Amino acid sequence: MAETLKRVLSRGGAAWSREENNPAAGPPLLLLGAPGSGKTTLLFAAALEAAGEGQGPVLFLTRRPFQSLPRGTGTALDPMRLQKIRFQYPPSTRELFWLLSSAHEAPGPAPSLLLLDGLEEYLAEDPEPQKAAYLTALLLDTAAHFSHRLGLGRDCGLMVALQTQEEADSGDFLHLALLQRYFPAQCWLQPDAPGPGEHGLRACLEPGGLGPRTEWWVTFRSDGEMMIAPWPTQAGDPSSGKGSSSAGQP
Repeated sequence: MAETLKRVLSRGGAAWSREENNPAAGPPLLLLGAPGSGKTTLLFAAALEAAGEGQGPVLFLTRRPFQSLPRGTGTALDPMRLQKIRFQYPPSTRELFWLLSSAHEAPGPAPSLLLLDGLEEYLAEDPEPQKAAYLTALLLDTAAHFSHRLGLGRDCGLMVALQTQEEADSGDFLHLALLQRYFPAQCWLQPDAPGPGEHGLRACLEPGGLGPRTEWWVTFRSDGEMMIAPWPTQAGDPSSGKGSSSAGQP
């Protein structure tokens, strides 16, 4: 799963070869960041990326419909890709449990990628660790079921976005510790000093033992366009750390 997100981020400047495109989804990935850090935009970019790989539809779960599609996702809003993304909006934890529990009854081809945005909103309804563990187990089991339906050598990836708070209470730390046990791959979105009229952050991708840690500088301009470049220490030239635009902007 980390490879899909890595391809999205690497369009901004870091080298990437299509030889890295492994049909196996890799371990589940947890996308972590503060409110407004761009988690939804990157999830949607990952959905578009997976939808263009020809491996099956993408299932995107979120509590409420988008008012408008996220901009600057690094891949053009190709109608053919958008048609392969199935949006569903479980409004409560109970509805999310039902949707995941009945996934084996859903008609049509199995998804190649399962995405959940705003996990913290569902956990807030019942903060007991047991509920978080149950929801995590359902997500993993649903992805495993889709993988089985996809057939030998093909897996359904799983990516979940969780909002983090600067001053988290003990319950938040318990949830995060539990989730990190089951999501070996993680991507942290950490705010950094932006330029005038920009919202900047540092994206740190830990692929869960499948490769080294990789970092990028991500900037969201006032018009919503996403700019991506390798983190300066990786690029080898501090002057190249900012300002490369992601390809294929809508």
